[in-house]
Amino acid sequence: MHLHFISGLPRSGSTLLAAILRQNPRFHAAMSGPMAGLVDGCLELMSGRNEFSVFIKNEQRQRMLAGLFEGYYRENAGQVIFDTNRAWCAKMDLIAALFPKAKVVACVRHVPWILDSVERYARKNCLQPSMMFEYKSGGTVYMHINALTSPTGLFGYAYDALRQAVYGCNGARLLIVQYESLSADPQKTMDSIYAFLEERPFVHDFTDIQYDAPEYDGKVGAPGLHTVRRELRAEDRATILPADLFKRFANHSFWRNPHMFPAGVRVV
Repeated sequence: MHLHFISGLPRSGSTLLAAILRQNPRFHAAMSGPMAGLVDGCLELMSGRNEFSVFIKNEQRQRMLAGLFEGYYRENAGQVIFDTNRAWCAKMDLIAALFPKAKVVACVRHVPWILDSVERYARKNCLQPSMMFEYKSGGTVYMHINALTSPTGLFGYAYDALRQAVYGCNGARLLIVQYESLSADPQKTMDSIYAFLEERPFVHDFTDIQYDAPEYDGKVGAPGLHTVRRELRAEDRATILPADLFKRFANHSFWRNPHMFPAGVRVV
């Protein structure tokens, strides 16, 4: 099984990237899935919390965790598989141990616009509280942003995981893809991704992108969250964040200074 991972920040194009990649008949890609959680659960069950963990060797742990992926993706045997989850950036060492040839594509976006996107979505769906704010209604934009950017928040956790991946010892298997690059020059950006993955180039159709997950989005109270716009194009718009909030996070997009990265980490 040839496996890669999509990770990075929320509202930064991971579902869009998966929708584009799946145009290639050799690839399987989708929105965030259950594998990261299943891996965590399995690791915990094999830890010292289990009295029988003394009978489990690391080699067995490795085989069982790899077996989760083999079982889950058996229907996609023969394809290049991309598993998506924001948690993968926090598991670079585990990825390296399980799948030495696997690489990670981390989607990012200028931070104030991520927060703007989440807030815009929440206001658009004001009649239906969602998981992004723990299904709580009410609150101000300042409360929303503080919750999102906390260490356990939707953005805060992913942001810290990304920094861990960049400055960790497996940075050479990481490619950071900026949403701005993907939307402004999609073919060039995809060519860079294919080169990073050492895959044959493929001509994608950026005017006919299709992806939707109504059942999942409805279940978590987030209708339309993973609906991808059919045509990819860059758009200019005014932010709905107060000026002080936008300014507070304007310098958080650390990937815009790649000269400060360790050797091997790439940005497109």
